[in-house]
Amino acid sequence: MTEHTHFDFAKLNERERYKLLIGTVIPRPIALVTTVSTDGLPNAGPFSFFNVLTHDPAIVAIGVENYSDMRFKDTARNIRETGEFTVHICDNALVEQMEVCAIKFGPEIDEMEEAGLATVPGQMVRSPRILAAPAALECRRHTTLQVGPAREIILGEVLGVYVRSDTVNPSNLHIDQHLMDAVGRMGGHTYTRTRDQFDIKTLTPQEWESRKDKSKAAAE
Repeated sequence: MTEHTHFDFAKLNERERYKLLIGTVIPRPIALVTTVSTDGLPNAGPFSFFNVLTHDPAIVAIGVENYSDMRFKDTARNIRETGEFTVHICDNALVEQMEVCAIKFGPEIDEMEEAGLATVPGQMVRSPRILAAPAALECRRHTTLQVGPAREIILGEVLGVYVRSDTVNPSNLHIDQHLMDAVGRMGGHTYTRTRDQFDIKTLTPQEWESRKDKSKAAAE
């Protein structure tokens, strides 16, 4: 029998809960988020508490931890003030530049310039689009949920998406995930690539019953 160790989150501190969550909820996609301030200053930062929640309406969620004194980080403040942001999918070729954007620069520093990332203005939002990213989702803030003194979840409605042309078939909208070459976040400082893939097709109830009947017949 497989043994498991149980942890009561009510008895753990913040850091201990964090370590267990990032070590078990893996891999997590990475959102390299660009925004622009009301003064026109661009900003970029990566977030691994991120995912898509629904397609109709198209909603993505980003978990943002702000400063303990309640000050907003640049991303959260810019989204709150402008209502716009762009989520970039991070591929293997973009990892090192993405990490530069994770450095805690002041709001006057353009992380994309520091990382050597070429950008163009957004089409449906004002936040810049990083050209090297394999996909970019232009979003408008839908809802902000404050879940703690310095933590909030930002829900964004996807207005449009750019997908690198060599990865997508415009006729059937199939995306080649090997060419997308996205990376995910694991625990600690560890990342993972998504090149090792396999397919599993969910059976219909009829197919499942047929499989059981065949297994039963083979056993007899």
